[in-house]
Amino acid sequence: QVQLVESGGGLVQPGGSLRLSCSASGSTLDYLSIGWFRQAPGQEREVVSCISSTDRGTFYADSVKGRFTISRDNAKNTVYLQMNSLKPEATAVYFCATVTLVRVGVPIGCSGDVWGQGTQVTVSS
Repeated sequence: QVQLVESGGGLVQPGGSLRLSCSASGSTLDYLSIGWFRQAPGQEREVVSCISSTDRGTFYADSVKGRFTISRDNAKNTVYLQMNSLKPEATAVYFCATVTLVRVGVPIGCSGDVWGQGTQVTVSS
């Protein structure tokens, strides 16, 4: 059973950047699609971005398109989420998960299967 651990969260000022990492143990990520999700206080968990295990196709929520980039380094068994131009509304606990992709040709979303414990991201001046 794969286990996922997130890291890289913290406090950043609006307009700043963070890179989150999702490291796997217990299994290789080579054949797993991975997603990043976030949950703000009092709100439901929402998908941020997903990346395919096969063609590296990606999905981004409209709220992060053009500012966030998901990538994977299978040699390091790690998936990254580069977050630029951060806004206060990005404050949340960020989770990575193995996912099932929803595709219409390209990925249009994903649902989480096995979850990490989360890392806190706070965007505040």
